[in-house]
Amino acid sequence: MKTLIVEDDFTSRLILQEILKQFGPTHIAVNGKEAVDAMRVALKAGTPYDLVCLDIMMPEMDGKEALKQMRGLEVEKGVRSTLGAKIIMTTALDDVKCFNQSFWELADAYLIKPIDRSKLLGELRKMGLIK
Repeated sequence: MKTLIVEDDFTSRLILQEILKQFGPTHIAVNGKEAVDAMRVALKAGTPYDLVCLDIMMPEMDGKEALKQMRGLEVEKGVRSTLGAKIIMTTALDDVKCFNQSFWELADAYLIKPIDRSKLLGELRKMGLIK
């Protein structure tokens, strides 16, 4: 499983990387702009991400805008949203409006920080990314 962790907070990046590194390569982006660029490069190379953990509140470009652009890149490459990367939105906000908007923009899951290892792994199992 190839993973892109998009997070501006060092500690949150480290936690996600420690949990996910056992399942395959993990790449890091510190804001939405870097994430969109990483997605573009991976799609162009024919090595797309299987999983993106995407923080919502970041500098340069927030996670909601990055999510829209990432899904747009997949559409441009002819990848249907159900076959694209599984995207988990991560945030410190327990906000119903933000939660609903994330799913409207085709996120696959939404987790509240601090990320709980068992909840993250449970989501990955539901998505069929791990057993």
